[in-house]
Amino acid sequence: MAVAVLEAPKRRRLAGSPWLLLAPSIVFMLALFGWPVIQALISAFTDGSGFTLAAWDRLFGDPYFLKALRNTLLLIVIVVPVQLVLAVAMALLVQARPRFLSGHFYLWTIPLAVSELAAGLVWLSVFDSRGYLNSLLVSWGISGTGVQWLTYTNTSTMLLAVVIAEIWRATSLVFVIVVAGIQMVPKDFDEAAQVFGATAWQRLWHVTLPQLKPSLQVALILRTILALQAFAVAQALTGRDFPLLVGETYQWYVNLQNPAVASSIALVVLALSLATALFYLRTMRQREAAR
Repeated sequence: MAVAVLEAPKRRRLAGSPWLLLAPSIVFMLALFGWPVIQALISAFTDGSGFTLAAWDRLFGDPYFLKALRNTLLLIVIVVPVQLVLAVAMALLVQARPRFLSGHFYLWTIPLAVSELAAGLVWLSVFDSRGYLNSLLVSWGISGTGVQWLTYTNTSTMLLAVVIAEIWRATSLVFVIVVAGIQMVPKDFDEAAQVFGATAWQRLWHVTLPQLKPSLQVALILRTILALQAFAVAQALTGRDFPLLVGETYQWYVNLQNPAVASSIALVVLALSLATALFYLRTMRQREAAR
């Protein structure tokens, strides 16, 4: 009887333990992410005879790898800031309650329902040598034969095409996150700023954006990680003429039949994703602590 009385509080503490509530999520994450990461590490650093760096030597000797790394980082530097600015502007317009508000919202979120490959094929019909854009340029007399937007000799126009397609496809994701955050900003702060004579820009910079920091932080981290994983849009538009890291993972695993090198590139993507997320979190926390 005494033992049962002593064990009852232990069972209650166990039942109310946060780790018990988190256990299903932890098991799910370990099964979905932990085991594939372990497999990638084994594949990238071992072969039939044991530990080896042969896959990494072959990766760093591949001329496409550095191009893919450069293009991926360039895509992040250009696309992510533009998408954040566009998403905030679109969210502010929604907050202003324009006419046909629901029409604006659904129109801007249509790309969420379009797959990456489908979006790439749509923009391929625009930027192809016989696509809609060149047809307009020729019909307006701006160009005699059109512009070769996706030729391998013109890296800048290939980058432009991929950037435009990615901005169109993924800005809606950032927009939805920012709209959810802006709905939580108390209107009393903005109204008080108006009473004290603050301009629209001052209210945006000193009232709205500080309140949006949690949403912007989530959007920034999520969009950067997804930009590191960009593949289908660039593949549909340019093939391997504009290589990206995830595209090179596909090439090595499927076409070149080398899982070890493919795992090495996947680990590079994972390391970059973790590094950027930690950088964002640490930078924002340091700014908050300084204030």
